[in-house]
Amino acid sequence: MMGNVTFKKGIHPPTNKEHTAALSIEKLPLPAQVVLPLGQHIGAPAEPLVKVGDEVATGQMIAEANGMVSVPLHASISGKVVAIEPRPHVCGHPVPAIVIESDGADRLSPDLKALENLEARSAAEIRDLMKAAGLVGMGGAAFPTHVKYCPPEGKQVDYVLLNGAECEPFLTCDHRLMVEKADDVLLGLQAFMKAVGAPQGVIGVEANKPDAIAALQKAAVGLPVTILPLQVKYPQGEEKMLIYAATRRVVPSGALPIEVGVIVNNVATAAAFGRYLRQGLPLIERIITVTGAGVKNPKNLLVRIGTLVEDVINYCGGFTEPPGRIIMGGPMTGPAVYRLDIPVMKGTSGLVVQTRAEVDEPHVLPCIRCGKCVGVCPYNLLPNFLGDYAEHEKLEEAEKYGVFDCRECGACAYICPSRRPLLQLIKNSKQQITAARKKG
Repeated sequence: MMGNVTFKKGIHPPTNKEHTAALSIEKLPLPAQVVLPLGQHIGAPAEPLVKVGDEVATGQMIAEANGMVSVPLHASISGKVVAIEPRPHVCGHPVPAIVIESDGADRLSPDLKALENLEARSAAEIRDLMKAAGLVGMGGAAFPTHVKYCPPEGKQVDYVLLNGAECEPFLTCDHRLMVEKADDVLLGLQAFMKAVGAPQGVIGVEANKPDAIAALQKAAVGLPVTILPLQVKYPQGEEKMLIYAATRRVVPSGALPIEVGVIVNNVATAAAFGRYLRQGLPLIERIITVTGAGVKNPKNLLVRIGTLVEDVINYCGGFTEPPGRIIMGGPMTGPAVYRLDIPVMKGTSGLVVQTRAEVDEPHVLPCIRCGKCVGVCPYNLLPNFLGDYAEHEKLEEAEKYGVFDCRECGACAYICPSRRPLLQLIKNSKQQITAARKKG
């Protein structure tokens, strides 16, 4: 099955993980207030179950799922609902959110209870528990997890594959999670496997994390799970690249991993479900990495969902100087934060703070036809052509040349000597094509 444990092409940016890779997870003190956007996932936003003035307990469901592709939202602290209104969001515009003011008590909801007995639960029950936990992909995409585990009739799942590659520079939250919470990762993986009857589990981890590999191997003794060391390369953790590295199966253009008998989740998603089964705690907190030259004390933090960026930065000692840019997630794919009162969400993996000296204003030059972007594109696309088509709004040509096969890893923009914003151009092209389709 295993073959070579990498994929074709890709890039090798500096990892910049040395500042936090050896730092144990710290628990951020309870924030005075949390802002919980109703749409923290792909799909329909959750519908509020509470109103302003209500008292809520930690872990209490405060918004219910609105349809199949949706998940509920839970209070991440106990206290009073002080607002249900649009609040700043990393997407660039305000979105509806529930705001809770802490009472400092962190009172747990009486409805929370351990659910660990997997043997007594059916596949359908496990899928229902995924939804009840508010579980989404925690590697950034935030796709509702239970939906992945409802494959079309007749589709067999051979592997549940966990992504522990953490190939984004700077981030070490998954690394520390695998070292310190390996048992939760394995319990979640076993539940995922049972939900679809998968006979084999695989956890892919880049080889620069030997302590994580060792911890997972110890926790996996006696289980039908393989811990697979991967070559250190970007984007090793991208879904299709990970599947190819681990199984040598190729996901066809426009298809989902289920077409080749694989379901992929992030290790943090598995750990969150494992914890839910052990303790009954839904997804109300997550580990993030706070790092970069612009923050005084880099850390790996366990943070309540809805905590504001400002509160996280202050706990880390503040800025070393006025920041040039704050990236939510990793520097290759993460969006820049435009203000400090934006909340940490279920899909937030980190905050990378760059200084002004690091944030240069690139002088963009014309494409010199060097072909470097083509040479590194792991999806075998022609980013140079796609960039040209986007600039000149040649949308039919962009679609013909596979613009929707691009997974937006940013390798092309990273390698471009002309500093062309290829990733942004390709994203814009996709948005324009999608908008045109909706108009009919």
